[in-house]
Amino acid sequence: MKPEMLGFTSTVTIVTALLWAPPATAQAQEAPAPQADQTGVADIIVTAQRREEKLQSVPIAATALTSDELNQKAVTRLGDLQYAAPSLSITDQGLTQSVNIRGIGISSGSPQVANGVATYIDGVFQPPIVTSSSFYDIGSVEVLRGPQGTLVGSNSTGGAIFINTQNPSTDKMKGYAQASYGSYNAVSAEGAVNLPISSTLAVRFAGVTRWRDSYYHDVGSFHNKPDSLDEQAGRIGIMWNPANFRAVAKVEWVDKNTGGYAYRPILTTAFAADRLPDFRELDYNAPTLNHERAFNSSLELRYELDGGIVLRSVSGYTNKRINNLYDTDGGSLLGAHGESPNQTQDQFVREREYTEEINIISPTTGAFNWILGGYAQKNKIDVIIKSLAGAVTDPTDIRNFQDKLTLGAFAQAGYKITPALEVQLGVRYSNYKVTSSGNVVIGAGGPIFGPTGLQVADLAASHNDGRLTGKLGLNWNLGGEGLIYVFAARGYKPGGANSVSSEFGPETVWDYEAGWKSSFFRNHLRTQLGIFYMDYHDFQFDTVEPSTGQSGVVNISNATIKGAEFQAQAKFGGLSFDGGIAYVDSKLAAVTIVNSRALPSIPQYGPQCPAGTPSNPPVCFNYTPFLVTAGGGPNLFSPKWSYNAGVQYEAGLGDGVSLTPRLNYAFVGPRWTNLLYVRATDYLRARGLLSAQLTLKVHDWTIEGYATNLADKVYVSGQSGNNEFYGAPREFGVRVATRF
Repeated sequence: MKPEMLGFTSTVTIVTALLWAPPATAQAQEAPAPQADQTGVADIIVTAQRREEKLQSVPIAATALTSDELNQKAVTRLGDLQYAAPSLSITDQGLTQSVNIRGIGISSGSPQVANGVATYIDGVFQPPIVTSSSFYDIGSVEVLRGPQGTLVGSNSTGGAIFINTQNPSTDKMKGYAQASYGSYNAVSAEGAVNLPISSTLAVRFAGVTRWRDSYYHDVGSFHNKPDSLDEQAGRIGIMWNPANFRAVAKVEWVDKNTGGYAYRPILTTAFAADRLPDFRELDYNAPTLNHERAFNSSLELRYELDGGIVLRSVSGYTNKRINNLYDTDGGSLLGAHGESPNQTQDQFVREREYTEEINIISPTTGAFNWILGGYAQKNKIDVIIKSLAGAVTDPTDIRNFQDKLTLGAFAQAGYKITPALEVQLGVRYSNYKVTSSGNVVIGAGGPIFGPTGLQVADLAASHNDGRLTGKLGLNWNLGGEGLIYVFAARGYKPGGANSVSSEFGPETVWDYEAGWKSSFFRNHLRTQLGIFYMDYHDFQFDTVEPSTGQSGVVNISNATIKGAEFQAQAKFGGLSFDGGIAYVDSKLAAVTIVNSRALPSIPQYGPQCPAGTPSNPPVCFNYTPFLVTAGGGPNLFSPKWSYNAGVQYEAGLGDGVSLTPRLNYAFVGPRWTNLLYVRATDYLRARGLLSAQLTLKVHDWTIEGYATNLADKVYVSGQSGNNEFYGAPREFGVRVATRF
């Protein structure tokens, strides 16, 4: 992975899933009583199949969390979900996070590569930048595991994550307010207010602000504050609901500063000698910056005909921007091979997206039900990078501008052979097209190549592909809360182009799966069990292409993935328990690639030299001594074991007062980050994190003490190039909240 990208990825799909039933939440503090027996496990309503359904009745492997459950499990942003949903791993890579489910997602840092796990906010697909902002005023989060090739479409080979914010409501004026203070001078305030304007019109305002000191101390000459936090976000929602028509519009603004990314050179790499003894100390010799801004908007229109057929439209527009300044080598001393310490980078990334989806949804009262749909998505991406690869006379300038268009049509139908047995068939066709322009120039303004520099790569390119995906399944309703399902599903992730002479193809995956959802002891215990086997083709990986000398994406290998997942939720009086466990065994075929870490540190290498010609970069370079056999092991970013568990006891103290202690434990197993499988540079060790909460509730007020990473575990949370990131240390704090 090239350091200038620092994990930058791009995706090209949209699909929608809206959660209309208000869940029971502590954060939103305004949910109605659950549909289930109050003494048992409450129902969660999901819309993974475009209809409001109980999670226990949906034939999909999924984890759904209400706002209350997110708070209980200390999930405050996307990266924390891996501690609450089995088979999900989220790895820090700087600019973006590598999100993988069952070992499928994203393993390349190129902007040409799409995600395999797509994230949505209020039904609108989110470009992968500016996705680490804080959760606030959330209705629910749904994590779908496995390819979602019918209703979600391309970019869901691993699965999908739906983040649903609270909708406005016409029933009454209501809302919540919350403030907290914790370790590292962490201060936050958030809240929401719902205003019914009339019996058909309502407005909801929500916002959050957070500040925190850095976990690190930069002893370098610029005294940077990397990994600190200064974040503000606000959202306005409007709902108009006359008769059979409903319109919900939302607009959100996010502004986040972190002072730059905090990382240190990996041991055994070029600048490892510059690692200070205390891993919370950094020694940057360049200024650092990370400023993220996002404008998100969505409009959902829904009209129900007299016969029960629903016409639905979801439109979205997002505009996300990031400015970064890096000390790319993470240190200030000379490297092991004499590299200059002055390796810095100025990066700007912007992605604008326009989306539209249309659905026609049948009622489910008869034996036959169906959904028809179509969607379109257009992405415009700008990447501008200026880096100094060792000396001010040898700068490298990268400019890459992309236009992406995704079109699709889909249909899903279910037919009840008997009242208890249903066959389900889904099919979707997606077409993808990308055109790009730009170049890579070295030495501009220097004495060697003059004011315009030397162009070493032309990034003008185009690519077009499409695939048929879908699902065939059989669902057996056992009555009550019981369901057995089996299905075969196909998913696909589009390909792309590195340059005018280099393209790569799509990834595809077949998933064969069976599951059993059940309820015991009069709904006091619910379980979800699933097994799967996946056949994964044309794995996309970012490597140096000898033909061009540039880092590019290639289809290098196939893989098989098999495993099992189990989840359970229980409630007996004041005692509650929840947990999940996943086992994922994967095998990636072997492949020959260039070991980029062994290459000498120079701005550009050039294409492979003809036989008998010595290396003369940037004219040409001999890559033969650096070719190695890679792969042959597990999929990247894929822990074999992951599990989580939480237990709490609500003790009633009388007169609307209760005290609830809770403990959470989450384990994410070790995983590899590079096909070379070098333990010193390509391996993330397992981590087990413990958190605790103690909540005093007095009528509409709550006072909560919390602690995260209670054992103060030190662990590496991700890698980018030759640098590694670390997880947050132990933190304590107190939160005070009220609802009205």
